[in-house]
Amino acid sequence: MDTIEIQRVVEIEDDNWWYRERREIIARELRRIGVPGRAVDIGAAGGGNTRVLLAHGWRATAVDNAETAVDLCLSQGIEAYHADARFLPLPDGGQDLALALNVLEHVEDDAAATAEITRVLRPGGTALVSVPCDMRLWSTHDVALGRVRRYTRQSLTDTLADAGLALDRVWSRNVLLRPLVRLRRHRIAHCEDMAHIHPALNEGLSLLIALERRLPLKSWPGGTLFARAHRPV
Repeated sequence: MDTIEIQRVVEIEDDNWWYRERREIIARELRRIGVPGRAVDIGAAGGGNTRVLLAHGWRATAVDNAETAVDLCLSQGIEAYHADARFLPLPDGGQDLALALNVLEHVEDDAAATAEITRVLRPGGTALVSVPCDMRLWSTHDVALGRVRRYTRQSLTDTLADAGLALDRVWSRNVLLRPLVRLRRHRIAHCEDMAHIHPALNEGLSLLIALERRLPLKSWPGGTLFARAHRPV
């Protein structure tokens, strides 16, 4: 993620429906894990997700390959390191949780990045991963964001398994929005649809996502895949 995009995320993430939903998912998964421990937020950008970890009592470290992102995290008092996702500056087996939300799709060698997640997790530690799904949704939006792929359920689960992680659960998000996403992505050259969204539309999308949480749609095709896995004991 480049400097301009990081700054854009920082400006909108507290109010934008997409980022609020992602933080809700993180919070829900943290409640399932229970006792806080040591966590790393890989691809932390401005540190929004890292702050969720800290707010829930986790000892969290942010890692990003952009110096701007690291500076933003440090300015908020977040422990942060400038590093590539394939070469994390962390010891073996020291983390209870690793977040890699919308990271793997930016890495050519995603096998190396997932292997690093496994390496830094303690046995029994949890990985929470999200990726964009389905190459049929590929558009200039993906190119503008520096993505190199979108995943299927099978390719994501294979990537995690090949890295030595045991899958706990995989589920879809943005199922109800998928038809709109497919229509709009081929008409929009960049991510102004996220940055300049009208407040009324932002609230409407928030309500739609809240509705989706209540419906049995997690196995349906969506726009995003989440996976929870662990390093076997």
